[in-house]
Amino acid sequence: QVRLVESGGGSVQAGGSLRLSCASSSHILTMSCMAWFRQAPGKPREWVARFFPIGSPYYADSVKGRFTISQDNAKNGIYLQMNTLKPEDTAMYFCAAGQYSACRTSSDVEYWGQGTQVTVSS
Repeated sequence: QVRLVESGGGSVQAGGSLRLSCASSSHILTMSCMAWFRQAPGKPREWVARFFPIGSPYYADSVKGRFTISQDNAKNGIYLQMNTLKPEDTAMYFCAAGQYSACRTSSDVEYWGQGTQVTVSS
């Protein structure tokens, strides 16, 4: 069982930045993928970005050029650097991981964190 713990959420004005962190109980090299998803009230959970220990990251079109997913070596996890935030980025952000999956969709994930709230005001 892999435990994921997110941190770094908060409230920010539009145009601002936040960095989310996800700490994993298992070394990142034991994962096939790690990812960030988000869920706004009344909406389905959507994929934001995914990271592979080997290979290039992928981003949803809605965040491409503004968000960066990267490895956090100190915590065996990942970061999500979010710049030029928009009100539509407001959501609960979840860290996700898989050991035998690709983290492409919420059903393609084996482990979830508890989530961290991001609120962007206009």
